[in-house]
Amino acid sequence: MTASQAQAESKRGRSKADLAYDYLREQVLGGTLAPRQRVLAGPIAAQLEISAVPVREAIHRLAAEGLLQIERNVGARVAEIDELAYREGMEALAVLDGSATALAALAVGGAALDRAEQINEQLAGLLGDFDPAEYTRLNTKFHAVLHAGCPNARLRELVEAEWRKFSALHAAERAVDAERAQAAVDEHRELLRLIRDGAPAARIEQAVRDHVLSSLHARTGFVSQLR
Repeated sequence: MTASQAQAESKRGRSKADLAYDYLREQVLGGTLAPRQRVLAGPIAAQLEISAVPVREAIHRLAAEGLLQIERNVGARVAEIDELAYREGMEALAVLDGSATALAALAVGGAALDRAEQINEQLAGLLGDFDPAEYTRLNTKFHAVLHAGCPNARLRELVEAEWRKFSALHAAERAVDAERAQAAVDEHRELLRLIRDGAPAARIEQAVRDHVLSSLHARTGFVSQLR
């Protein structure tokens, strides 16, 4: 989203904080704002022709998602991936998404499974001319379809927050490679088979955990005790 597009959206009634959030997020994920670069509310507000207040709100939202870091006496900077934080975040995601998907699988309908399968085939279509950012976007969407029906609202809120962090960091760092992407597509197919066949919840939960942790291992070589 460019500054002029943000201004146009503002005229259509979107909140200024949401516009600033979308604008800054795209600047980070697109590489316009580099890791460790300072993010100053004043200049961003001037570009968007809004006050600094909604920009500061957007900065705090992005910091909560892990895309920005707020340092004392410095302000906001574009975050770098901290390996320990990344590992712990992925382990948390494995547990949360495993539980949420297993609970959702008890009531997931055929339409949702068909939609997830369509998304996975889109992922497969990316493998020949690999686009890591688009892969990350669709991968997040695939998992969102499967855990959307989780009946525990708090668990659903937590897993969605962790997926936002994961997808943002991967898109920013282009951390997914084609070899891991191919394996993940195959794991998605197996997960869909388990759900369609009515596999026990514990089996589905473990399949999701193993799937997420395989991505962690592919990036860092770390073997989690959660497997």
